[in-house]
Amino acid sequence: MIIDTHNHPDWYHMTMDRFLEDMEKTGIEKTWLLSCEIPEGDYNPYEAAIIPLFDQAKKNIPFERCVPYYEKHPDKFILGYAPDPHDPLALEKLTYAMKAYGVRVCGELKYRMMLDDYDAIRLYRFCGKNNLPVVVHIQKPVEHVGDKYPRDRWWYGGDIDSFERAIKACPETTFIGHAQSFWSEISGDGKGDTDLYPTGKIVEGGKLIKLLDTYPNLYCDISAGSGRNALTRDPEFAVKFLTKYADRILFARDSFGAKHKEVLLSYNLPQDVLDKIFYKNAQKLIGE
Repeated sequence: MIIDTHNHPDWYHMTMDRFLEDMEKTGIEKTWLLSCEIPEGDYNPYEAAIIPLFDQAKKNIPFERCVPYYEKHPDKFILGYAPDPHDPLALEKLTYAMKAYGVRVCGELKYRMMLDDYDAIRLYRFCGKNNLPVVVHIQKPVEHVGDKYPRDRWWYGGDIDSFERAIKACPETTFIGHAQSFWSEISGDGKGDTDLYPTGKIVEGGKLIKLLDTYPNLYCDISAGSGRNALTRDPEFAVKFLTKYADRILFARDSFGAKHKEVLLSYNLPQDVLDKIFYKNAQKLIGE
């Protein structure tokens, strides 16, 4: 069994039917379908190119795009929703989504705000009380060649230090880290300060490793190019990492196809390790 713990509706121009076909082809039984409500002007041109055109003037992937998938295929999708923490009605909106639509995950939280913002802490604590794991996107303001307008760089969540402050402040809340400035911290080489997808051997002293060793409420999802890059830049380290932290790593894609699955299978990991990563950890977090 495989559960994809990070994906979005109509992502990369995938219709519902094509999404389901891809799940079947890849052997994925269920998908956590997450909203991604980045306000207008806060998502970069790359993201604007892979979301539905008629949503670009409003927000990236609104929760209302997730709902039809779940209503038509409740056996295939688990709903996630992350309201803007600065919205005065954020908790009320999340409560309604839980009661009306059975939301079981808070995610994807991807906003241009520090992860330990006071309003964000309030949201995390609410999620902790309601057993909702929180999926966060961490991306430092690293400059990109060619990004000139309307911003020369893009960031979400701040950095891993702000994430640690949030984790420490909310021990009752389960956090799931994701994205470039989360996974680049697997190494202590500091390359993530200037490169969102660093390469080369993993160096001891990575902040991500320290966080996993310190905070039992932290999990990782291996989605997107960032997660895949972290697990392929140093295969020998990856095997040790996946084995040691098997209880807190989640299979996830944030894309389509079998690339992430193939990486895991290529390492000949023990079956119990694969089972935890592919589905058991996901089931544990949402109480299945």
